[in-house]
Amino acid sequence: MTMDFEAVIGLEIHVQLNTATKMFCDCPNRPGDEPNRNICPACLWLPGALPRLSAEAVEKAILAALALDCDISPLIAFDQKVYYYPDLPKGYQLSQFHKPLAKNGHVRIIAEDGSPRDIGINQLHMEEDVAKLLHEREGDTPVSLVDFNRAGAPLVEIVSRPDIRSSFEAMEYIKTLRARIRYAGASECSMEQGTMRVDANISIRPKGSDRLNTKVEVKNMNSVQNVGDAVDYEIRRQVDLIKAGEEVTLHTRLWDPDKKVTAAMRGKFEGPCIPDPAVPPVTISEKWLDEIRTRLPEMPSRKLERFMDQYGLPRDEAVLMSADREPADYFETVVDCGIPPRTACHWITGQLLPLLKDRGLSVDESPLYAHRLAGLLSLLEKNEINAKAAREILPILIDSDETPEAVVNRLNLRQVSDTGALEETVDKVIADNPAAVNDYRSGIQKAFGFLMGQAMQASKGIGNPKLIKELLEKKLR
Repeated sequence: MTMDFEAVIGLEIHVQLNTATKMFCDCPNRPGDEPNRNICPACLWLPGALPRLSAEAVEKAILAALALDCDISPLIAFDQKVYYYPDLPKGYQLSQFHKPLAKNGHVRIIAEDGSPRDIGINQLHMEEDVAKLLHEREGDTPVSLVDFNRAGAPLVEIVSRPDIRSSFEAMEYIKTLRARIRYAGASECSMEQGTMRVDANISIRPKGSDRLNTKVEVKNMNSVQNVGDAVDYEIRRQVDLIKAGEEVTLHTRLWDPDKKVTAAMRGKFEGPCIPDPAVPPVTISEKWLDEIRTRLPEMPSRKLERFMDQYGLPRDEAVLMSADREPADYFETVVDCGIPPRTACHWITGQLLPLLKDRGLSVDESPLYAHRLAGLLSLLEKNEINAKAAREILPILIDSDETPEAVVNRLNLRQVSDTGALEETVDKVIADNPAAVNDYRSGIQKAFGFLMGQAMQASKGIGNPKLIKELLEKKLR
C-alpha cells in the first residue's frame, strides 16, 4: 500500500462453542466424526421438527462475550436469516439480528509501533452452523456430498468495528481474541480444525479521510497467517484498481493460500432477517449473569502482568507463559512445587512444549503431570543431575509413568560431584590435548570450550559442569 491510502478493515469471526450437544437438539457436538453420524430430524431441518435451545450454548456464548468485555443484553431472540445454499437446504439460518446476545466489546492489542490499541466489537451474536459440502469424484464424475454433522452446531459470530488498519493489527486482534475465548473455556478456537473461521471486510480510502468506502469480503482463511496475507494482497489489489481509474465493487472473494491471491466468488447478497416463531425469546437475568460471571477466569492480559510482578518473569517470557490457559496453569503448579519461576518457564517453553507438539499433544493431554516435571527439575536444582541428563530424561517421562528418580537410577545419570574423581578426568583431558591447552594459554578463548566438551564427554555426560569448569580454569592458569 502506498502512502496515499489507508486500509479500513473489519473482521467477522465465527467461533464454534465447545458444548456437549448442538444448539437446538441433543445430537453430539463433536467435530471430526464419521459423516452424518450425529444427526436427527431437528438438525436435518426436517419439516415439523422443532428446535429446542441449549442452555449450555447460551452460557458458553455469554462466557465468550464477557471475555471480550461486551455488554450482555437482558433479552435475546433468534431470527431467520433467509438464504438458500446446498449446505442450508431449509432456506434460512437461525441467527440473531434484532436482539443479539451482546454489544460494545473491545480487544486491546499492541500495535506495530508498540503502543496499545483498542479494537471495538460491534456485537456478538449466536447462530447455528450449517452443514458441510464435500466435493469429491466418482471415477471421472465430480460429485458433491453433504455432511450434516456440523449442522446446528452452536456458533457465536463476533463482528468487529472497522478499527483495524493493517494486516499486523488484524493478526494481533485474532490472536488476542482467540486467547481470551480459550481462557474463558468457551471454545478451542482452532482455525486448523474449523472451530474458528475468519472473514475479512476490506476497503481503502485516502489517508486522513473518515469515509467508509465500498468493501470486499474475503472468505476461506484457515490460519492467522492466511488472514494477514489475504489482507495485504487485497489492499494492493484495491489500490491498483483505484489508480487505474476503476471502481471497487461490493462482492465476496476467496483466498487461495497456494497462489496467494484472492479470487472473485459471488456478488454480495443480504437476505432478510425475520423473527423466528419456534424459538422463544430468552431473558438473561442478573442472577444468571452473575453466576456465569463467577466462572470467568483471570484473563491473559492480567495474568501477564501478574507473572511479571509475582514471579519476576521478563515481559517476553511472561507473554509466552500466559498466552494460553493450560500452559499458564501448568507453570504455576510447577512453581508451587518449589521450582524457581524462570527455570520452570524455560523448561516448559523450551523443552516440554516442543516435545508435546511432536507427539500431537496439548498440555492438558500430557501424561507428564506438573508435579512430575517439578520432580525432574528439583533433581536439577539440587545438582543431582545436570541439564544434559534432564533433557535426556524428559521425553522418557512423557512416554512412560516412571518417576524421575527411577529413570536417573536406571540409566545411571546421577551427576558426579566428587572433586577427586573429576580432578582425575580434568588432568587426563589436559594431558591428552596439549595443542588446545597451548591455544587457550595463548588467548584463544574457544579452546576452553573444546576442553570443557572433552571433559564432559570423558565424564560420560554426568560430571558436574560447574565443578569441571572451576577445575579446568584453576589448572590452566
